[in-house]
Amino acid sequence: MGSEPSEAYVSRIASYKGLTALVTGASSGIGRLLALRFSHEGARVALVARRAAELESLAAGIRAAGSEALALPCDVSDLVSVEQACTQAIARFGAIDLLVNNAGYGHHRAFLEWDLADMERMMRVNYLGTLYFTRLLLPQMVEHRRGWIVFMASVAGRIGTPEEAAYAATKFAMVGLAEALSIELEDAGIHVLTVCPGVIRTPFFDAEALERMPPVARRRFVEPEKLVEAILKALARGKRELTYPRSISVAYLVKALAPGFMRTQVKRATLGARSRGRTAAGRVR
Repeated sequence: MGSEPSEAYVSRIASYKGLTALVTGASSGIGRLLALRFSHEGARVALVARRAAELESLAAGIRAAGSEALALPCDVSDLVSVEQACTQAIARFGAIDLLVNNAGYGHHRAFLEWDLADMERMMRVNYLGTLYFTRLLLPQMVEHRRGWIVFMASVAGRIGTPEEAAYAATKFAMVGLAEALSIELEDAGIHVLTVCPGVIRTPFFDAEALERMPPVARRRFVEPEKLVEAILKALARGKRELTYPRSISVAYLVKALAPGFMRTQVKRATLGARSRGRTAAGRVR
């Protein structure tokens, strides 16, 4: 089933049995949970990340549960490394039916405090890594006239937030790529799902991020298992966009209809909250 060409466009995944999924950023967090869930549902999985030991451990666990897994240590920001990973995955499985572009990282920093080299690397990892895997795996999907590509973007790719400028730029780029490809590839039998999560409780948020995160964001943490379930439901329903939690989507409408009001609210919830926090801390001292 995983490699059989289809004559009609199929937007929904009715079953994962026989499909092959490649997940980037699979060694931890959302990527790891997605890989486990896909394998549990019957898919073969190619696991991509930099940390070889974590990948091998995950692959071993999947194999022990009776599914097929291939660990592919890879630096997604390096085109040669990505080419090698794609070649190995196709050689092993014959075709990739489902690509999940999940690898990425971020920081919460004022723009002028951000090291330029790190901003450049973030664009290479978050955006160019996505571009590389999509460009290299797409031809065999088009050949079989069937495939699914998931872009793990962010709400930060829809609403620019202070102290996330470099990260937001990578996610805005990803959202734009996904939206254009969703239209361009539909008639070729390829379905694109863009996922924009809010704040999800994973190792993505380090101590620095938590310290600088606005209080309103810290109160809205969501467990990653709920996001994974929402992604599988979106794929089963053939959805093109998923914002999670769903309530955040209201902000997109507010931004479109009342951009000035939205700008004020974002500034108040981020820079204003940090300023009030520093003032309160000064009083305590």
